[in-house]
Amino acid sequence: MARRRAVTLALAVLLLLGSCTAGDAAHDQAARSRHPVSAAGDHPSTSPSMRSKPAALASPSPSPSPSPPPPPPPLPPLLGHGDLRGPYGSMYHTGSSAVALTFDDGPGPDTGRVLDTLKQYGVHATFCVIGSQVSAQASMIKRIVREGHTLCNHTWSHDEKLSTRTPAQIVAELQRTDDAIHAIVPGARIQYFRNPGGEFSPQTVSIAAGMGMRSLYWSVDPADWSRPGTQAIISNVIDHTRPGSIVLMHDGGGDRSQTLAALRTLLPYLKHKYGLIPLPTSANASR
Repeated sequence: MARRRAVTLALAVLLLLGSCTAGDAAHDQAARSRHPVSAAGDHPSTSPSMRSKPAALASPSPSPSPSPPPPPPPLPPLLGHGDLRGPYGSMYHTGSSAVALTFDDGPGPDTGRVLDTLKQYGVHATFCVIGSQVSAQASMIKRIVREGHTLCNHTWSHDEKLSTRTPAQIVAELQRTDDAIHAIVPGARIQYFRNPGGEFSPQTVSIAAGMGMRSLYWSVDPADWSRPGTQAIISNVIDHTRPGSIVLMHDGGGDRSQTLAALRTLLPYLKHKYGLIPLPTSANASR
């Protein structure tokens, strides 16, 4: 009898334990269905989106704003008032009654003789130089600056399709020329830009202005580069020059013997009738 009661009691205990285990399992399954466990085994309350972040990540220090680029140097002043605009706002008039001679496509083999002739008549001019030629003619660049003439950037490669290039390509053409000149004459002022062929565009004019250069056109073109004859050059300049004209001539780009011969007549004539000046820079405008 005692043994039967012991067996019965043992069975009852086993049944009770089985019931508790099943209840706990059911409770755990219900809990898992309400709060699914992530693949990493995190409880939702400590999932990555809800865990507190380290201080360095929770409140990152703001990056300092980049400093704005320095403004370009001031453009050279005009000498007068009125509508002085050429293509896309380029300059085609000096702004006064004085006339300016401009020489393109140098420095070259004849630049020295042009400078000699200008010096002989006491005349200053503006030289629009091609950057790729500067290093080989370093002495001419130094002389242009030393003798009081004005420098103009005529691009690195004289690309007549410059206006169709990307902004980066245009900037490179101008900057490379400035750098070549400044390698020879540090601090020289280059405040004018002439688009090869005069083929200005809103983009080339705007980029040059952003680099501190006024775009320079012309009002008289005797086509001396084509060597039409000395008398044709003289007649064209005399017939078309007016007060304030900007005259286009060449010291580079080939044989300039006709240009040199024409200058011996034109320089005294223009100097007496109008006065001849280099285009002003912010340094020489008051001279």
